[in-house]
Amino acid sequence: MAEANMKINIAGIEWKNPVTVASGTFGSGMEFSQFFDLSKLGAITTKGVAITPWEGNPTPRMAETRGGMLNAIGLQNPGLDTFIERDVDFLKAYDTVKIVNVCGHSEEEYVEAVERLATVDDVDMLEINISCPNVKEGGIAFGTQPEAARKITEAVKKVAKQPVIMKLSPNVTSIADMARACEAGGADALSLINTITGMKIDVNRRTFAIANKTGGMSGPAVKPVAVRMVYEVAHATSLPIIGMGGIASAYDALEFIMAGATAVSVGTANFNDPFTTLKVIDGIRQFMEEKGIKDLAEIRGCVG
Repeated sequence: MAEANMKINIAGIEWKNPVTVASGTFGSGMEFSQFFDLSKLGAITTKGVAITPWEGNPTPRMAETRGGMLNAIGLQNPGLDTFIERDVDFLKAYDTVKIVNVCGHSEEEYVEAVERLATVDDVDMLEINISCPNVKEGGIAFGTQPEAARKITEAVKKVAKQPVIMKLSPNVTSIADMARACEAGGADALSLINTITGMKIDVNRRTFAIANKTGGMSGPAVKPVAVRMVYEVAHATSLPIIGMGGIASAYDALEFIMAGATAVSVGTANFNDPFTTLKVIDGIRQFMEEKGIKDLAEIRGCVG
């Protein structure tokens, strides 16, 4: 059997394997470190952080759906000061790529946060969340209008010291147009998809299941949409892609890679089984060895 080379390279940053975690589903890894060594991951992607603390949306903020869940957390976070002192310091102990997800209400807030993180050691990459459907100001406009996406990408790139990954929203007319706009703005990579806007109504209470009325739908139900969008973006730009959306197994992850993704991200499945990421990593390796695949490049985008 061939020895599988699991390493990948995104914007000059080498990962030991192609698996990370979706922002917002893993915190900064503290809780999950009780279950396994975080150094086994290709990368850790933190929950979104802003220049100042955000309280997030009112509760209830989560609801189960068939094949997934809805969330409207509203990017609650402690702000950069606490994040750097607590979370970045915690992550120093682990030999893996550290990706910090950045959010903001305005271009100025994004730029200020990215400028601050440029001075912080042990932050390898930035993922810019311009696509959260639950934050009514700023992010939703940046994530759904190509010209706004291009401008925010340019602004962030001017001050960033780390490679910049732009996270795309699926709640758009053309995901390819959004990808091309971010590429034109100088993005180093793209991640997609963020959640799909959904709604659930509590029939007995005759009201919304989530206080925000709408929430971001994630989980297995969104995977076919996510795979299709990754495929479209892979053919619309030359940027490396981190694919996500309903990945719960190695075969799920391999679909994204064959559609054109360089890396994959596990999100909602972490809530069901904290060992999902390790199972995906081991499963990809086993598939490669069984099929005689020496490098992931052999199957990346292989569906044409």
